[in-house]
Amino acid sequence: MLRALAADLHVHTCLSPCASLDMAPGRIVARARALGLAMIAITDHNSVENAGAVARAARGSGLCILPGMEVTTAEEAHIVALFEELPAAESLQELVYARLQPGENDPELFGMQVVASAADEVEGFNTRLLIGATTLGVGELVDEVHRRGGLAFAAHIDREAYSLVGQLGFIPSDLELDAVEISARLDPRQARERFPEYAARPFVTASDAHELDDLGRRPLWFAAAGASLAELRAALRGEGGRRILEGPPEGRVPADPPRGA
Repeated sequence: MLRALAADLHVHTCLSPCASLDMAPGRIVARARALGLAMIAITDHNSVENAGAVARAARGSGLCILPGMEVTTAEEAHIVALFEELPAAESLQELVYARLQPGENDPELFGMQVVASAADEVEGFNTRLLIGATTLGVGELVDEVHRRGGLAFAAHIDREAYSLVGQLGFIPSDLELDAVEISARLDPRQARERFPEYAARPFVTASDAHELDDLGRRPLWFAAAGASLAELRAALRGEGGRRILEGPPEGRVPADPPRGA
């Protein structure tokens, strides 16, 4: 039986240098459960090193955790990559690390990059320049995500900074994206009006949360049999009655009312 589910598919942890230190695995899980989300995706900048800890923190809770990352391409555009299992995400991480801009993170300039445990304890610090770009072109990256069984979204296309539209001026028509993501500033109707040239592609909403209070902002609602990457993929493709919903079904409210931009 299909049911309406709410997801936030773009969530940062304290591993991302631009995220709050409050974005620790256990706190993220507690906030997502309080909001009634069925699924969240952990998408730190160019790394999946905290995704496993969030998944462990969520064990037994019923909350589905998708491991992923927000990769910065050679074009300095952000692509969200999502996976069902951590080993596939770690395989992409290995490639991303090999192609990441050299240098070390400067915590005073960019922020700390905390590797945390499921119990929200500091286990270490990632010293790579995670805020930097990789040498992976967007087409190559999307192919590598798909080769590992993942989904690839163009991140926050309505923003000028670090989006495909902002960097290139357009989304290449032959780029095999699974969806285009819009920020919490727009709803799907507004996005289709603003970007009619991409209306044939699935639009997804997400919070891009860097702080706990932003988690669940403008959640994605979809009709599916359960919370999993396979069900999400089917909803994006409109298979078996599964589909992306314009918003919460009648009688339901968003997990967190959207705030002003």
